[in-house]
Amino acid sequence: MKQFQFDYHSITSLKRDLDKVHLWCKSKSCSNVVFQIYSDALDRGQIELVSKVIAKTVPNAICMGCSTNGNIVEGRLSGASISIVCTITEKPTTKVKLLQYALNADSTLDVVENIKREVRENPWVKAIELQLTIRGMSLTPLCNALRDIDESIAIFGGGAFNPDLTRNDACVFSSVGGYSERGILVLLVGGENFHVSTTHVTGWKPLGREFLVTRAEKALLFELDGKPAYDAYYRYLNILKDEHFFANTLEFPFFYKHNGINILRAPIHCNEDGTLVMTSDVDENVKARLAYGDPWTILDSVRKEGKKIGEFKPDVIKIFSCAARRSFWGKEEISKETVPFQSIAPTSGFYTSGEFLRTNGFVNQHNVTLVIASMREGDGDEHCRFDMAQDSFTGQVSMVNRLATFIDAATQELAEANAKLSLMAISDSLSKLFNRGEIQRRINECISKEIPACLVMLDIDNFKQINDTYGHKEGDNVIVGLSGVLKKMVHEMGILGLDSISYDIVSDAESSKEEKKSLLDDIKTPVGRWGGEEFMALLQEVPLEKALDFAEQVRKAFSAIEFEKAGRRSVSIGVIEIQKGESADSAYVRVDQALYKAKENGRDQVFQA
Repeated sequence: MKQFQFDYHSITSLKRDLDKVHLWCKSKSCSNVVFQIYSDALDRGQIELVSKVIAKTVPNAICMGCSTNGNIVEGRLSGASISIVCTITEKPTTKVKLLQYALNADSTLDVVENIKREVRENPWVKAIELQLTIRGMSLTPLCNALRDIDESIAIFGGGAFNPDLTRNDACVFSSVGGYSERGILVLLVGGENFHVSTTHVTGWKPLGREFLVTRAEKALLFELDGKPAYDAYYRYLNILKDEHFFANTLEFPFFYKHNGINILRAPIHCNEDGTLVMTSDVDENVKARLAYGDPWTILDSVRKEGKKIGEFKPDVIKIFSCAARRSFWGKEEISKETVPFQSIAPTSGFYTSGEFLRTNGFVNQHNVTLVIASMREGDGDEHCRFDMAQDSFTGQVSMVNRLATFIDAATQELAEANAKLSLMAISDSLSKLFNRGEIQRRINECISKEIPACLVMLDIDNFKQINDTYGHKEGDNVIVGLSGVLKKMVHEMGILGLDSISYDIVSDAESSKEEKKSLLDDIKTPVGRWGGEEFMALLQEVPLEKALDFAEQVRKAFSAIEFEKAGRRSVSIGVIEIQKGESADSAYVRVDQALYKAKENGRDQVFQA
């Protein structure tokens, strides 16, 4: 691949630059010529004039482009309103095809079906580059539908933008479809000798506590933890709902997991009621945290990805960078994170209203992110060394980074402490099962939701004799022994009861995987210590026959244990099936009566009522 990059200043200078391209194409072997025009001004007359001159000078070339929030030429933010990148493929097997469609909420799925058809008809496709107008519409349906395209095909691109961040109007244009304010360009590239590698860089890190997105609709974020979403910015960052809201929140987008990767979402406006208007759709019922932008962290992330890209040995690099990053860095420093890629290969691109990238099969719409596509023909030249100033990475860490690390660690410790307290509130300290209050709460909830279930009540026979004869320590050993049998049997018989609340408690409780597994095993056991030597098991959606089998297996397993002082002991068990419409109190009375019958009939047995 060969690439020419230049800014447009006048028709005279444009013709001179195009003559160089034309002469190179005549003297060398080339299979495709693609011009990409980036314009940070919505000047249709100038755009069409430039396109017309290109078509006349290089008549067989493909021409495409979009409006931007800034153009990237040779890795730097260009000072010109219009920049032009000409990419020439040299291998005869490399193929390129450009498509253009009208894009709106009603046409999205039809557009994707057309793209899928083109991909099926052109099996050589290895990469799909998108340039599209996106402001004011949800692109989630587009991203979800693109997922059906063969996973081996890279999908990447950027949203057309406006030099004014507060405006929605933008455009795309091409030699196949002309100028459009509501459209999408789809560039298909591939062939036997064509190779592509994609990645993304954020550099923003999560900060402080988690929030639950309790209400969201597309790009409107209404509530976090049941409160107006704006409260998070005011309470924790003291950011006001004024004309400076967008600029002040740029450094602090929301950070959450989506399709298995970390996604950033930035607010662009705050409504009077505290609803945040986000740059892209936000998922509901996910845990999100505020993130912070720190130059040192961002550049360190760029350095790490740059080294990997160098190993790929690309011929050209395309960058789709969020306009929010440009605002974050400012005009003087914005090129710090993009110009190092020029040391690997010619680097170009633009500042977008949203970045798109396929990762792990999913096509995601990113914000505040740097999406990078590296391409080459053939095996590539020798490994390219990524040249980035090293003085920023000599072990010195910025003050912001250190403070954020401190806050993050303190927040995690507080979350773990709260999680442990939450577990203590529902657990019995000796048996490590639920305490009576918690198992009773679960039984009441089960009955109120009319979930079919059985209750199993157990009592250790002659337990007072154990304490009186061998002491309370041996009595505790017997209780722990029965607890272990109950845990073992519910696992072996697949009778588990884990709710999302309990899982969340354990997720926050410990950092050790082994400790988390142990805690999860405990709260998966739907059994509680009812009092003293009595236990209660709640077997949800378990038929009576299986509940009786469970009780009998517990009885046999417990009677087989040889305690150090108490020897072999027995347990009496009552089993009932909760009846439809029955109250919790009625169920407790019936299962207690069943247990009493087991005792009355001679102990060491299961009685069904």
